[in-house]
Amino acid sequence: MSTEPLSFIGLGYVGLCTAVCFAQRGFKTIGVDIDAEKIRMINEGATPIFEPSLENLLEQVLARGTLHLTTDSKEAIMESDISFITVGTPSQPDGKIDLQYIRSAARDIGEALKEKSTYHLVVVKSTVTPGTTRNTVNPLLEKYSKKRCGFDFGLCANPEFLREGNAVQDTLNPDRIIIGEHDQRSGEVLEALYRKFHQGHAVQILRTNLSTAELIKYANNAFLATKISYINTIANIFEKIPGADITTIAKSIGLDHRISPHFLRAGLGYGGSCFPKDLQALIAYSNEIGYKPHLLESVEQVNELQPLKAVEMVKKLIGSLQNKRIAILGLAFKPNTDDMRNAVSIKIIKRLLQEGAEVSAYDPAAVRNAKKIFREKITYASSMCKCLQDTDCCVIVTEWDEFKTLNPEDLITLMRTPALVDGRRITPPDIFRDRVKYAAVGLGPKPSS
Repeated sequence: MSTEPLSFIGLGYVGLCTAVCFAQRGFKTIGVDIDAEKIRMINEGATPIFEPSLENLLEQVLARGTLHLTTDSKEAIMESDISFITVGTPSQPDGKIDLQYIRSAARDIGEALKEKSTYHLVVVKSTVTPGTTRNTVNPLLEKYSKKRCGFDFGLCANPEFLREGNAVQDTLNPDRIIIGEHDQRSGEVLEALYRKFHQGHAVQILRTNLSTAELIKYANNAFLATKISYINTIANIFEKIPGADITTIAKSIGLDHRISPHFLRAGLGYGGSCFPKDLQALIAYSNEIGYKPHLLESVEQVNELQPLKAVEMVKKLIGSLQNKRIAILGLAFKPNTDDMRNAVSIKIIKRLLQEGAEVSAYDPAAVRNAKKIFREKITYASSMCKCLQDTDCCVIVTEWDEFKTLNPEDLITLMRTPALVDGRRITPPDIFRDRVKYAAVGLGPKPSS
């Protein structure tokens, strides 16, 4: 389709998924990472992350030769016309983002641009707080390249909205594309690239200034986090009301077109690499510029406490946790990923261990990453059934599809004490609570007859 050369500086989750998708659509793509072992692994067709469809696409683009991988950022800049900065921006202890990798990428690109005679567009796709592209990236590019932004090279902020477990589809079929432009030419070059990438398919592209584009990402994720904490708050109220069930009210209010049903599923809270980090960063940024964001602080507080409800539910079902064996179904922060970053399972397991329980855990993808956290403190099962064997209570933490097949007979047959806490509302209460000890987020007690 195209031989337009692109480079991606940083092959983490966003960089690798986006680079592979561009390569799959025929763009000559160069992926850069300082981790030589990661480059070797990807070159062999293996992905360092679990993401549906990604490994198959990687094998295709490597075979076609549309994806080239290197640790040499200068080589990548010199051989491409557009460079995406896709490095990490981890949280600091105060909630602010750490810009060391952004600064390093900007320096490397600037030094390469110094030797380049043709126009080059730099695109910041990493999640950064407003003002970062203009006040941090641009000065470093100009300093090290000895060139002027808007004349010798272009600059855009282009936030990503990839959902882990759906990243390939989100890249190929996005809801919208946000382009924050330093100048008109920069925005036109990036829009033209995306029009070519999505040729034949309508895609909404919004062009704005740099700071607005940067803030859109934070506003987007903060709003979704707010919906989750809101519905969990209502669920916590419903648990006090006989006969009440949060799934009914969530479905009802979700039918209001002003609200929509998305992110209105009550559960044990959100986790992952985006929502917690982005909410903390927005709170810290807001405080820094002189506004105390009470609403966002409350959203974070609700989410901090929500996972521990699972432990309280277990105790209500089986009493003291001392020497009890608890089955944990699901370790990743969401299904279809192996990502354990800020996973609610971490808080739940740590509290269970503190209260003297033994833990047996199973996840279809995340066991390898969980072992890095818990090591030998818990037992890792190779299947759902083995996880349940001889346990006193089971907690569903992640809504993997295979857990939806669970039935009361499984619990009665395999467990020492048939008891279930459904932290993700994927089991039917009317089938379970008449046969086993049962509790679920947002489910009130059975009304007295």
